[in-house]
Amino acid sequence: MRWGIDLFIEDGAYTTLAAAVTILVVLTLLFSSLTATWSMSRAGDVQVSADATALAGANVVSSYCTAATVMDACVLSLGLAGFITAGTGLVLTLIPGAEAAGAETLHKGIQILKTRNTFSQSVGKALMKLEKVLPAIIAANGTKTCMAQTTDAVAYMGTAIPVPWKSDSDFGALEEDIETDELEEAGEKLEESAQEMQEAAKKTAEAKEEAWRADCGKAGKNMQERAASLSGLSAIENPDYQSSVSWQPKIALDRARAYYRWRLSNEKPKNSSTEEKANSAARRAFYQFACDELRDAAVELRGDHVVSTVPLLPRNTEEIRQSSLYRRAMWPSTIEDGGVTLHYGTDCPGAKGDAGPQLSLADVELGNAAECPECAFGVGDVGKTPAASTSIDNGFEYHLRAFTKALDAYVECRNRELELERQTKDEAENAGNVFQDIADELSVIRPKIAPPGRYGCIGVVGSGEIVSPELLETDFSEAVELGERGAASAAALARDEATLQNNVLASFFSSLERNAVLGGVAGILGAVMDLWGVLLVGYSAAGEGLTSLFDQFVAGAGGIGLGPIATFLQDLLGAAIEGLGLQPVDMSLKKPVLTDTTNVLARSDIPSLSNVQSLVRRIPVGTTDPGDIAEALTYMPVAEITSYEFSLGEIEFPWGGSIPLTIRVKDVIEAVGG
Repeated sequence: MRWGIDLFIEDGAYTTLAAAVTILVVLTLLFSSLTATWSMSRAGDVQVSADATALAGANVVSSYCTAATVMDACVLSLGLAGFITAGTGLVLTLIPGAEAAGAETLHKGIQILKTRNTFSQSVGKALMKLEKVLPAIIAANGTKTCMAQTTDAVAYMGTAIPVPWKSDSDFGALEEDIETDELEEAGEKLEESAQEMQEAAKKTAEAKEEAWRADCGKAGKNMQERAASLSGLSAIENPDYQSSVSWQPKIALDRARAYYRWRLSNEKPKNSSTEEKANSAARRAFYQFACDELRDAAVELRGDHVVSTVPLLPRNTEEIRQSSLYRRAMWPSTIEDGGVTLHYGTDCPGAKGDAGPQLSLADVELGNAAECPECAFGVGDVGKTPAASTSIDNGFEYHLRAFTKALDAYVECRNRELELERQTKDEAENAGNVFQDIADELSVIRPKIAPPGRYGCIGVVGSGEIVSPELLETDFSEAVELGERGAASAAALARDEATLQNNVLASFFSSLERNAVLGGVAGILGAVMDLWGVLLVGYSAAGEGLTSLFDQFVAGAGGIGLGPIATFLQDLLGAAIEGLGLQPVDMSLKKPVLTDTTNVLARSDIPSLSNVQSLVRRIPVGTTDPGDIAEALTYMPVAEITSYEFSLGEIEFPWGGSIPLTIRVKDVIEAVGG
């Protein structure tokens, strides 16, 4: 034993033999460790490839979800933009001076709704078509990524499998068109009715202006000027108005009442002659008659019609005969030799007999009374009073008569206008009902986006046999031969919080900003484009603030100073918009992340995926076709991809320009030789 130890230790130090043995052991362990490290590394590479393959498959699902969400955003925002634009056009149609803009805006709104219908149909069909081949694209992208890990020393075969395999999406809502025929018809009827109403309103305004001119608007002589010259009325009783807009017929009526009251209370003979006293009595009678006639006169709305009871005062003797003044028993009489005789007053020199009954002017002409030989008073004397002041513009009655005739024309025009207003309001209500029907169509459940792979993707990768490099084959270690290896991984979509710059629409809207359709558009078209942009960006909360946005758009399009019917319609349309009840949308990007395979497999609709080890063993060595690999895994046959591009649709704007929306899978397909 001592001799054996001495071979390695001598005098407390290591011998040459000990050093040699140590070196041999270290070299043996070193090369064995290198071989073991190489073996474990090759085994680990399979898992890395499986991770990358799973992520590649999930990335396809992520891209699809982004594209489908963008399509929904475009369809919804186009519908809302057309909806609000058409509604604005309906309101503008009812605003004088904005009719042309209203018709154009309504037309553009309907065109946008039709664009939405065409685009929506193409999008629905394209997305359904794309989802059918989505498993193939997922598998192809997974295989491409898996093959990219291949080196000269080792080859990897595998693919990505979506879980679930089947789609649960529902694009039925995209196939439903928004009906525009009734809206077009309602718009045409409303426009026609509004035009008739506005023409009637113009005639009403013209008639009102004519009445105002007779009262106080005409330069020179008018009712106000004549009243100021012929009476002592104050400015309060005899006001002046500079515009027919603020003037009302009652002002002229009140002026006439005040004028005749003043003339009646201040009337007296200019001298003591019998003729002048008779003339004064005639004037007093006419003024009293005018006061009585105008006392209860009015211009007022009764029910749904304007009624004027302002009389047209008689202007001469013939018209006096047709008035109550002719038949009114108001003149004194006496019993003379010739019988009962009518006088202008009791102070008439011819009134010598006993007092008789009160007589009317008609009594003399009918032979019931005699004419006084002294005053010869009769209907002709009373008729001279209005005749003189009505025949020339120097008299108050001249302008009062012009006012009364213009007032009658105004009442007729105003009643026609009110009739058309009621008709237009009915048409506006009908348009509001059609608008509500469109709102009901817009508020249906939006597309359900649930593609294959929505719960994740399983990456399955296998590798063929491999021998360790020659450098590792020495006297201290033998060559290592690794058999077929495999690994599985899983990736699912995780929510990435949406921000202004980081959401599913960010890149899409950036492309819009680069597109020519956003430049050089002015007026209504520019406003509509801006509106669509606002709605597109606000897609995540599409139902919020739409009523306010509608009101702002109406105001911005020229809807300032709305009339009662325009306001009525705006309220109706606003209520329809407010009742849309659109649900908010999650705008967050969905990014693929690795997860435990059990989390994804638990939701698989393919029974063969339940045993991962068995699944890995089925990978055909040397195969690079994703369809063959999927079928070898007893997966459903992968649909054939017949197109390198999927056109989801093209938004063609009514004012020109378009945005083509296309998904290209050519690079993926060519990379795997599919």
